Amino acid sequence: MRPDYYRNSSGNCVHRPDSNPSGATAQCNDGTYSYSQHRSGTCSRHGGVKQWL
Repeated sequence: MRPDYYRNSSGNCVHRPDSNPSGATAQCNDGTYSYSQHRSGTCSRHGGVKQWL
């Protein structure tokens, strides 16, 4: 697995939060975008969720 991805609780490979909003599901409070497939834990290491997209 590439370092910019992680395996989520469903076992799927998901892109780690970054500055690209394309395909993101949420914007984190630190300005990064999350591609999380579950609301639980989204942006937990990025200051929490600023807004859901």
